[in-house]
Amino acid sequence: MVLLRLLETHPEVDHIIAVSSSKPGAAVSGEDPGLGTLSAKYDITGGVFVSVEAAAALAPDVVFAALPHLASATVCAPFFGKAVVIDLSADFRIKDRAVFAQAYGQEPPRPDLLDKAVYGLAEWHTDAVKKADLIANPGCYTTCSLLPLLPLYRAGLVEPRAVINALSGISGAGKKIDQKYLFTELTESVQLYSPGRKHRHTQEIETELGFVAPARVLFNPHLVPLKRGMEATIVVDLKPGKSLADAEKAWADAYAGRPFARHIGARLPASAQVWGSNRCDWAAVQEGESLVISSVLDNLVKGASGQAVQNMNLRFGLAETAGLSVVNLF
Repeated sequence: MVLLRLLETHPEVDHIIAVSSSKPGAAVSGEDPGLGTLSAKYDITGGVFVSVEAAAALAPDVVFAALPHLASATVCAPFFGKAVVIDLSADFRIKDRAVFAQAYGQEPPRPDLLDKAVYGLAEWHTDAVKKADLIANPGCYTTCSLLPLLPLYRAGLVEPRAVINALSGISGAGKKIDQKYLFTELTESVQLYSPGRKHRHTQEIETELGFVAPARVLFNPHLVPLKRGMEATIVVDLKPGKSLADAEKAWADAYAGRPFARHIGARLPASAQVWGSNRCDWAAVQEGESLVISSVLDNLVKGASGQAVQNMNLRFGLAETAGLSVVNLF
């Protein structure tokens, strides 16, 4: 629903076609009262959810697929080659079929399309996104980790190993009914899960880093009792003769003029400062030969729907910030 809210206020979006396979005909405003009175953008479907087939018949310019991993590629079949598809699942994020199978327990659902997919880390693959018809939108953990790390690896500043201890709010698990995600089960508690190389995003982070330099990632995700928000504490070892000053220059060079990726100096960030915005903020301190980096984002915006809209903006030649906030929305 965050995606619909962003599109509702987007100045360049004329029509919104809300799709649901399970609730076609249901009023969009009934599923998300936060949308208020629907604008004329929804008139094309009468303000209700429609089926995939009905949406395909309306020939949209861009399709956002917010579906579970391993299901998205199949559902989106009617749109490939006919619309720009921005997929928020993992179905097209990893091109190596063996690595994908290791992470998700089976072969990628559409291996024939992997070579056409562009990894949609917007600040990093900008030129490719501008020409892509299939964009694999990264998730929150990977975006929060990769934005500060990639410039360091590309500049040859750090050793291969990175240890990432990440904390995510409950909404990172998606919208599903499961006892272990109930407030009464999670409040006053922090839990590590799928540590080290067991978590599927380890392969994704390591793959992207590996395109610029050798990388070995130990990824440790934690579930914390927040509705939304994310923080990643990342530790990397500097190569001999390298320092925090070199890292700061690498970040400045990589993200000059990019409003949503920010090294904020010495002040360590808090997740609340980016709530509702499309920013990823980070800061770092040097401890001997190591860098300790703290990176934060809103997992529902820059970690999902916001970056998807940012990719749409880049692909269609719109202002990168169109429909997106660079400020905290508390």
